[in-house]
Amino acid sequence: MTSQINLGEISVDVVKKDIKNIHLSVYPPTGKVRISAPQRMDLDTIRVFAITKLGWIKKQQQKLREQDRETPRECLDRESHYLWGKRYLLKVERRDTASFISLRHNKMVLHIHPDTTEERKQAILAEWYREQLKEAVFPLIAKWEKLMGVKVEKFFVQRMKTKWGSCNHRSANIRLNTELAKKPPECLEYVVAHEMAHLLEPSHNSRFIALMDRFMPSWRGHREELNRAPLGHEEWEY
Repeated sequence: MTSQINLGEISVDVVKKDIKNIHLSVYPPTGKVRISAPQRMDLDTIRVFAITKLGWIKKQQQKLREQDRETPRECLDRESHYLWGKRYLLKVERRDTASFISLRHNKMVLHIHPDTTEERKQAILAEWYREQLKEAVFPLIAKWEKLMGVKVEKFFVQRMKTKWGSCNHRSANIRLNTELAKKPPECLEYVVAHEMAHLLEPSHNSRFIALMDRFMPSWRGHREELNRAPLGHEEWEY
């Protein structure tokens, strides 16, 4: 069930879910506001909650307006691309060979067949980022399984528009955004640890915060670094 409340010029989407606690989110790129609330909670109570958070909402919207944002990637020569926080200039080389990507100093070289379409170039780059992330995630999960005493049954890497990661604590599965391959390595590790901590505590309550403080005392700094990094043209904040 979805409804909407208005706080002056700010519209808030309200989604009723089978959850215990109320959650407030402000999403890039436009600062859209959404509240997820328990089914039992009435709209007047939700409105009062939103009013108490109005200052925070405006602050988050202002941050999003000021944050650097990448333009859409077109896979052109000398276009900027990122891997693990480092900037590379793209170089497209067309030759009669199988498609692949290599790194040469500060260049990311896209080797493609002369007849490769623009859509296919984008797909090759997206799959390469996916593989880079998958390779980096395996040892991180093994590390944090030992530290936290949990077990990840499966992990999935995919393009996600609204989240850096997610966790299904019932199935012990986690999902990670392929865009994390573009961010500094410590940002990826923070998101992996964050999602795995949900295997111990599903919600973002005080116990969850205590777990993060215990296992990764520097997590707040990593979160800030992740959210300071340039956003993709359609990317949302964590």
